Amino acid sequence: MAYIDYYKILGVDKSATQDDIKKAYRKLARKLHPDLNPDDKEAERKFKELNEANEVLSNPENRSKYDKYGENWKHGEEYEKAQQQQRQYQQQNYGGGGFSGADFGEGEDFSDFFQSMFGGSGSGFGKSSRGTSSGKFKGQDVHAELNLNLKDAAQTHPQTFEINGKKVRITIPAGVYDGQQIKLKGHGSPGFNGGPNGDLYITFNIAMDPDFERIGDDLKTKVSIDLYTAVLGGDVKVNTLDGSVNLKVKPETQNGTTVRLKGKGFPVYKKEGQSGDLFVTYEVKLPTDLTDRQKELFEQLKNS
Repeated sequence: MAYIDYYKILGVDKSATQDDIKKAYRKLARKLHPDLNPDDKEAERKFKELNEANEVLSNPENRSKYDKYGENWKHGEEYEKAQQQQRQYQQQNYGGGGFSGADFGEGEDFSDFFQSMFGGSGSGFGKSSRGTSSGKFKGQDVHAELNLNLKDAAQTHPQTFEINGKKVRITIPAGVYDGQQIKLKGHGSPGFNGGPNGDLYITFNIAMDPDFERIGDDLKTKVSIDLYTAVLGGDVKVNTLDGSVNLKVKPETQNGTTVRLKGKGFPVYKKEGQSGDLFVTYEVKLPTDLTDRQKELFEQLKNS
């Protein structure tokens, strides 16, 4: 996969503040949004890259990893740990010291490392060549998935899990995105020889919503209006994540017209009080089962 410079995509430098990144994203999102660039594949591609860049750089933890590892930011730490473990193994094994005192780092455990080196089943873990107890090793990490609907993901709310027979209560912040992963330190499997517990990694799976499509922090929806409202103007009720609002429809509104409701989109992750925008597309419904009189009036309008 080719390296993507997220800073370049957003048009900011590496010293940009989180506020600079937010402003740059909002400015470009309005310019490149698919609803404002119909049938423009290049704009669609750039918009996807823009959202990817924002999801990484707007998250301080992910941004730090990206600054350090570049295109390999998702797996950079794992690579460093594997390299460190291999060096430790070579030093201790060939130096006659066994595995005593080895530190396999956070997010790894001895059994995983042993299997990756020798392909073994892991029997006899934690024993030196003399059969005595070795050092303390971290327990295995546990990975779990949590399914949410879009409206749940838009609200900060508590959630309770049961892991290894113990209940774990967490607070899920509003604005989590599909595929996002969080770590709960020490809630994984028990450690070896009194070592620390592993960690619990939770991945969020957010289901498709029948009413809204999420694009970054923005939402898209459709609303039907009748022909008379489209021609003469009027009011229409539009559902948002936090209730319905009345929207003024301008006279002579065309089918497929899109309007933006500022701040009515999806909450920005860990940015309390901030939300994206809601893009509403009008679908004009033509009248059916017309009476003869109504057809006559349309003929008069046609010929006028």
